[in-house]
Amino acid sequence: MHRPIAITAGEPAGVGYDILITAAQKTRHASPWLVFADPLVLKQRAQLLHLPLEIQLFSSTEQITSAAAALTVWPTFCTEPVVAGQLNVQHAKTVIEGLSAAATYCLNQQAPALLTLPVHKGIISQSGLAFSGHTEFFAAHSNTKKVVMMLAAQNCRVALITTHLPLQQVPQAITANNIRDTLTVLIQHFKRFHACETPTIFITGLNPHAGEDGHLGKEEQEIIIPTLELLRAEFSAQLIGPLPADTLFQEKYLHQADVIVAMYHDQGLAPLKAMHFGEIVNITCGLPFIRTSVDHGVALDIAGTGKANTQSFLTALRVTEEMMKC
Repeated sequence: MHRPIAITAGEPAGVGYDILITAAQKTRHASPWLVFADPLVLKQRAQLLHLPLEIQLFSSTEQITSAAAALTVWPTFCTEPVVAGQLNVQHAKTVIEGLSAAATYCLNQQAPALLTLPVHKGIISQSGLAFSGHTEFFAAHSNTKKVVMMLAAQNCRVALITTHLPLQQVPQAITANNIRDTLTVLIQHFKRFHACETPTIFITGLNPHAGEDGHLGKEEQEIIIPTLELLRAEFSAQLIGPLPADTLFQEKYLHQADVIVAMYHDQGLAPLKAMHFGEIVNITCGLPFIRTSVDHGVALDIAGTGKANTQSFLTALRVTEEMMKC
């Protein structure tokens, strides 16, 4: 039997449930899925979408189904009715319970990989639960000191030195230790999951024009350049930079780089999503298990309408299965 992939359905009112039901209409010939979700909401959403769905409650890893129009579900029940497209703060606890159960299942080595569908960070925060994102949640749950967010498309991967920080806090987080730790995790990831012993890594500057010799900011000269010079002698990787972010995302650079490392969220992800939205996989590097995700949000406006696109989910699934082979 192929090893299972744990999948969290995410926000119950969002399109995660729609995507799972739609994608599950075909037989899974590779890895079986264990879905962490509310089985009652799955059945209700399947009826709303006019799609058949058989629910099998989880009993053992060996009994997970791969049949068409069927899902094996680890149940996490919502305490109030779920209406497609309508957020309810009472569902936040159920979402977190699903993430926790799925991560624990992987940490117990019952599944090598976890694929997450989107949650709504705002409604979770309104519930009083501390949550800044999947990446940070799984790092804390697994007691992992350092993880790195990397988004990957067919011809471009982007990793981040800082993730979900207010922009004014970013410069203070660009430290020699943060750069070193990020590059260490990335190099280990490429060796383990991509059979790449010497990855080529392009690193952006923080400031416009990579600081332009200190005239547009000092972080490059004082922190980034000295750190990279030290690491080049230590790491088994090609470290190129710091480079101006506004000209880096060109084909002549993209085909050379195994990954581009950006200093902050929008610096790296805005150009990537402009080029490849719907085709991107979010990968958390450094966890004890593989973790991937789709590149879109909960899309409340189309939840339950049958308009949800499964392409990002299927891409994430393919990338997950490829990484599991290493």
